[in-house]
Amino acid sequence: MPPLPRLDARHVRAAFRRSSTLPVLVDTDDGAYVVKLRGAAQGVRALTAEVIVAELAEALGLAVPARALIRITPPLPTDDRDQELGDLVRASAGWNLGLRHLPGARELTPVEIATLDEAQASRIAWIDGLVMNVDRTTANPNLLAWGGRVWLIDHGAALPFQYAWAEVTEAHPRRAGPPLAAHALRHRATRLAALDAALAATLSRRVIEAAVARVPDELLAPPPGGALAEPARLRAAYVAFLWKRLAPPRPWVPGE
Repeated sequence: MPPLPRLDARHVRAAFRRSSTLPVLVDTDDGAYVVKLRGAAQGVRALTAEVIVAELAEALGLAVPARALIRITPPLPTDDRDQELGDLVRASAGWNLGLRHLPGARELTPVEIATLDEAQASRIAWIDGLVMNVDRTTANPNLLAWGGRVWLIDHGAALPFQYAWAEVTEAHPRRAGPPLAAHALRHRATRLAALDAALAATLSRRVIEAAVARVPDELLAPPPGGALAEPARLRAAYVAFLWKRLAPPRPWVPGE
């Protein structure tokens, strides 16, 4: 699989202030991208999560905006003169993660969520369970409608284990993660158990390795010292965690 495209940010149009990480809409030579900034509070580990989850979701046939590396070189022309945003953009000099802008996309309405296809809702809830994503709630479903499809966005809160590698033990991957009762699609994800085996089989070890490999070195944050300070070993640790988490019975699937 080819590496993520690399583009230069040319101009900042606006910030998305509804998000706590303050992503920005930027123009590049390849069009507009929503850029998640490395200088935000969660740092580059949130960008690592965005890439890995997007790759796994696409392997399951779910739609996620295309990714690219976006280089920010201050001073960057901007239409937004907010000082906080300016400081964040300057703190994000270098490579950041861009997600292809979907012009005219809108958030799914509560009625659309309540009537979403049960198989699709189950696939979304299943992947969120695998990656321990806590950020798809009724208040903040992070689902967009665009081009006749449902698009998944905002996965920076997934893979929480990467913030405390020293606490990862052999049993850690088997933890249940966020309860389905808190999920935005809890009433529509009725086929989790029925689809579980097929979804797990789709995410072979090779697929997981390819997803992790798509994270560029610039977005990896190895813990200081120790074996995981080497990018290759850190990638292997991500793969090992997710592979162990996929072992049956899967703790996020009801009845497993």
